[in-house]
Amino acid sequence: MPEFHQAVYVISVAAELAGVHPQTLRIYERKGLVDPGRTRGGSRRYSEADIALLRRIQELTNDGLNLAGVKRVLELEDRVAELEERNRQLSAEIAERVDEVHRQYRRDLVPLHQAVVRYERPRR
Repeated sequence: MPEFHQAVYVISVAAELAGVHPQTLRIYERKGLVDPGRTRGGSRRYSEADIALLRRIQELTNDGLNLAGVKRVLELEDRVAELEERNRQLSAEIAERVDEVHRQYRRDLVPLHQAVVRYERPRR
């Protein structure tokens, strides 16, 4: 089985897998919705990632969006994914820094039984 992003499918196979006509794929490409790989001879080759994208485009058009709307939704979905990844990175970084601060506090603390000395008045 090919890698997810490895462009291996010719346009007719990609169209069949996505449930659309090959001409539809050409339209999607002209509109900037999909960017298939190319062979040295210029033939289009689609990856599993492209097929998944084509299915998402079909889903959105079936919901009533035009291609301009689909393009905008896809851009926003990409942006949300980027922001979610950035949020995960920042959360991990924050947790690491908090843990480091807590480790420093633990080094500064002295156990209570060692730190407290009972004061007694000298006996006369």
